[in-house]
Amino acid sequence: MTALDVPTLARVEVAPPVISVGGLNKTYATQGGAPIHALKDIRFDIRQGEFVTVVGPSGCGKSTLLKILAGILRRSSGEVIIGGKPVDGPSRDIGVVFQAPVLLPWRNVLENVLLPADIQRLSRLGAEERARRYIDLAGLAGFEGKYPGELSGGMQQRVGICRALVHEPALLLMDEPFGALDAMTRETMNLELLRIWSESRKTIFLVTHSIPEAVFLADRVIVMTPRPGRISDIIDIDVPRPRELEMINLPRFGKYVSAIRRHFGAVGKLDE
Repeated sequence: MTALDVPTLARVEVAPPVISVGGLNKTYATQGGAPIHALKDIRFDIRQGEFVTVVGPSGCGKSTLLKILAGILRRSSGEVIIGGKPVDGPSRDIGVVFQAPVLLPWRNVLENVLLPADIQRLSRLGAEERARRYIDLAGLAGFEGKYPGELSGGMQQRVGICRALVHEPALLLMDEPFGALDAMTRETMNLELLRIWSESRKTIFLVTHSIPEAVFLADRVIVMTPRPGRISDIIDIDVPRPRELEMINLPRFGKYVSAIRRHFGAVGKLDE
């Protein structure tokens, strides 16, 4: 065989990660002068369109990590790259959903969803078209003219999700978005979120206390230690999509939950 007979391997282009975090540390200064180490040497990458959840005990720095990714909180050291650019402050490419939807009571559903577009002075026509599309996708069609006080907690949170998506961010960050809801509503919202994600294909990074919720939603689960928060494991979730609630009874699902829970056996129990 001559050199000309040797087959040429096709070059595979690997897209860079949407989020790349390396050596991230966060330390708070206290009034007494003693530092509090919230995060230590956090490292991970997230790919385009991936659904990643973060689980860990209270006070481990999950929300701190999310706020750093959102550009709301400054890191002490390390590198945070989103969309190829260092994070130095809030970005229009990022949507954020917190535990409380914080809707403006004097604005109806459509107007609340349009709030980011109004602040960013985006085209009203295009923004309203997107807003109505997400409202419909969230199962809120017909409620555009209703006010927050006329909505249930789950419906208000759906409005919050639509609001975070209306300016078409590449990345959606969610901090315990269903933590204040009752168990049945929370399960329904998990299904709704997966449906919205499957339609929009946004990259989602979601923080939760619930191990079953983390497994049910995610492609991968980041498991964090007690403070100072470190990553003790990153677990790939090999459960078929689309997912239904009955899947939580599968032996494979239970194995993932048990594997994560073992990380916290000596420090208490997370929400079920």
